[in-house]
Amino acid sequence: MKFARNVFGLAGLYGLATVLPLFFMEAKVGIDTPPPITHPEFYYGFAGVALAWQFAFFAIAREPVRLRPVMPFGAFEKIAFGVATIVLYLQGRLPAQMAGFGVVDLVFAALFLVAYARTPRRWSL
Repeated sequence: MKFARNVFGLAGLYGLATVLPLFFMEAKVGIDTPPPITHPEFYYGFAGVALAWQFAFFAIAREPVRLRPVMPFGAFEKIAFGVATIVLYLQGRLPAQMAGFGVVDLVFAALFLVAYARTPRRWSL
């Protein structure tokens, strides 16, 4: 259980550090990676959903046995972003820095699945 607590807690902290700034960087993102954002609802929608997942990771870190069934969904969230960034990078449509974030998410996905396997299904007395 300690492994799951550490992995999901670290993922939540990392996520907060990388997602929260997005709410204040819309213009910078448009300048650094043109064209400017034309559909801010998708940008802020992505940031909001990503932020919600960070709080889910903190909840899992707090009660890994009770929330064990949610762990694979967290892994899927990480895999979805990680694979997308790698594919886009290989197509020349994404800078290497963003692909690096995808690789980090794939590492977290693997750790989430290890945590899932190592976490007991129920509390034992």
